Amino acid sequence: MFEWIVDPNAWLALATLTILEIVLGIDNIIFLSLVVAKLPKAQQNKARRIGLAAAMLMRLGLLASISWVISLTHPLFTVLDHSVSARDLILLLGGLFLIWKASKEIHETIEGSSEEHHSKVNSFFSAIVQIMMLDIIFSLDSVITAVGLSDHLFIMMAAVIISVGVMMFAARPIGEFVNRHPSVKMLALAFLILVGFTLMLESFQVHIPKGYIYFAMFFSMAVETLNLMRGKKNRTAD
Repeated sequence: MFEWIVDPNAWLALATLTILEIVLGIDNIIFLSLVVAKLPKAQQNKARRIGLAAAMLMRLGLLASISWVISLTHPLFTVLDHSVSARDLILLLGGLFLIWKASKEIHETIEGSSEEHHSKVNSFFSAIVQIMMLDIIFSLDSVITAVGLSDHLFIMMAAVIISVGVMMFAARPIGEFVNRHPSVKMLALAFLILVGFTLMLESFQVHIPKGYIYFAMFFSMAVETLNLMRGKKNRTAD
């Protein structure tokens, strides 16, 4: 069972899978930050921890039932010569939900209806459910990819646990940074819409390399960071 400990290839697979899980978890952290921001301050840290812990348990469950996950890629029916699987339907619905959620947040931010919105603040349970729902969608591809990179279930589970630990550490500062800067929040919402469209395209078998999307996000964030630094310098000079 533990022969992999002395196998360099197994350690390489663990490192690769961990980095993959952390990178793919960026979407999760952004969405989690926006959902948790609607809760009272006293509940936000608790919601982050429970949401990420529940997400980790779901990913471990998906890995443990990997044969079922792989079966989701089998065609269910055909539309206009296009085979549709359960995975395609899940990605399509997830993409639509993400676009709807982000567009709704953008509308409320632009219209300045924050007071009215906070009167209808999401319940703690609702926030956790939303985090879990999106994590299932974000997890599908990473779980299927993990199977292709390693034959050891323990290695795949270890990568998930390590990556969630990193996300738990990073979620709070990232969330606070996004909420402190309205322009960064708008950028994050725009990124979620982009991810939503990507999920929809994936459901139609149109594959867009994730590297392009993450490069666009990091480039935009780098430019926005420079703008924030410039603004801070100008305020200090005044």
